[in-house]
Amino acid sequence: MKAPQDIILKPVITERSMDGLALEENKKYTFKVAKDANKIEIKQAVEKLFDVKVAKVNTMNCRGRVRRVGRFVGKTPDWKKAIVTLQNGSKPIEFFEGMY
Repeated sequence: MKAPQDIILKPVITERSMDGLALEENKKYTFKVAKDANKIEIKQAVEKLFDVKVAKVNTMNCRGRVRRVGRFVGKTPDWKKAIVTLQNGSKPIEFFEGMY
C-alpha cells in the first residue's frame, strides 16, 4: 500500500480550479496525483491527509505538451489530475483557505 503523500503529489492552482472553491456548495479541490492511483486510493489519501469527508472523485489523464527550445523538440511528461468534491458537512481544506 502506498503512503498518502505518494498518491497526492501537489495541488493544481489555476483560475479554473479556484472557481470550484469560490462557491460554498461546490467544495471542489484539484490535485496532481500519481499516474497509477485509482479513485478509491485518491479518496482515502485525501481523507487521511486533510481530515475531511470526500463525496466523489473525478480523474483525468492529461497529456504532456510538446515544447521547443531552439531547434530541439521535447515533451513534458504525462500526468493525472483528480478533482475531489467534499461532502456538505465537511470542513474546508486549510491549505486553500487564503487563495480565493
